[in-house]
Amino acid sequence: MKRLTLLLLVLLYGIVAHAQPGIDEMQQARQDLSNSFFSALDCALVIAGIFGITGAIKIYHNWQAGKPRIDSDVAAWFYAALFMVLMGTFLRAIFGI
Repeated sequence: MKRLTLLLLVLLYGIVAHAQPGIDEMQQARQDLSNSFFSALDCALVIAGIFGITGAIKIYHNWQAGKPRIDSDVAAWFYAALFMVLMGTFLRAIFGI
């Protein structure tokens, strides 16, 4: 019984090792996507830059208007831009886009 089980495991292991269809096709699809579109990291950096410029203008306006507390605005815009940078890096690391 042990010999039969061992024989079946060895035979099935060989079948599983060769059952890797689609790896070349997946790599080709990934290459096509990376050639057709810019990366998510680039998009995230552009959005973070827009957040930074918008936040700087808004904070400058509030500061010149004499708002007593602009600390929360500074932190909110800074962390929004930081989140976008980290999200782009995360997407690139996880999905490779």
